[in-house]
Amino acid sequence: MTAVLATLAGPMEQFEILDIIHLDLAGVNISFTNASLWMLISVVAVSVFMFAATNRAQMVPGKMQSAGESLYQFIADMLRDACGSEGMRFFPYIFTLFMFIFSCNLLGLWPTIPGLPYALHTFTPTSHIIVTFALAMVTITILLVYGFYKNGIGFLKLFVPSGVPWWLLWLIPLIEIVSFISRPISLAIRLFANMLAGHMILKIFAGFITALLAAGPMVGWLAIFPFLGNVALFLLELLVAFLQAYVFAILSSVYLNDALHPSH
Repeated sequence: MTAVLATLAGPMEQFEILDIIHLDLAGVNISFTNASLWMLISVVAVSVFMFAATNRAQMVPGKMQSAGESLYQFIADMLRDACGSEGMRFFPYIFTLFMFIFSCNLLGLWPTIPGLPYALHTFTPTSHIIVTFALAMVTITILLVYGFYKNGIGFLKLFVPSGVPWWLLWLIPLIEIVSFISRPISLAIRLFANMLAGHMILKIFAGFITALLAAGPMVGWLAIFPFLGNVALFLLELLVAFLQAYVFAILSSVYLNDALHPSH
């Protein structure tokens, strides 16, 4: 029963970052952690998938090639809708961003292999705001660097929309700057919060199942209800894994459009 209560009381334990290989460089902790491991697994999984999808491409595509081409077309259409044909120069980044986030979200739902050390249990890197904020800052950095590279000082028109009355010129730029600063924050929090909340609820429902089964046969049959709820939530989380990757990618595309067309 103590173990059951611990399960019920610890839905946050699954988000704990643990060292796998402890490394210290001049007092700075650069350890290889479970978060590092699952991000690496995500990169390898996407690389293997894309290699299998593009290797020996045929006129009549097989299943893997069809899946790869569908993803390519999906992201390309999304990027053209957000930025126009000129936005395709950002395609490698947006495609990589989408695939990385989607695979991290998806692998976080993968069942843990029994008997593995706790540090090697399934982990969702995108449930940590430091990871999602880093991804968001990459988008904003590309926006700033390419925006100034392409438009020079004219990029600052982004903060002064065309047609603003002269008597609002002191206020509108302030609002636009605050809006711009909030972009990486909102990107990071949206992805992090959805992954965190979804996994917490799955763990809580799993705790209910364990607690009811441990309570004896009189009430054990009630475990079927949280079990069915957990199945439904798991299917919903599969959809959320895709939707959150899509939302992050499309908002990044919309933001990068400002580097191409800063005056709006």
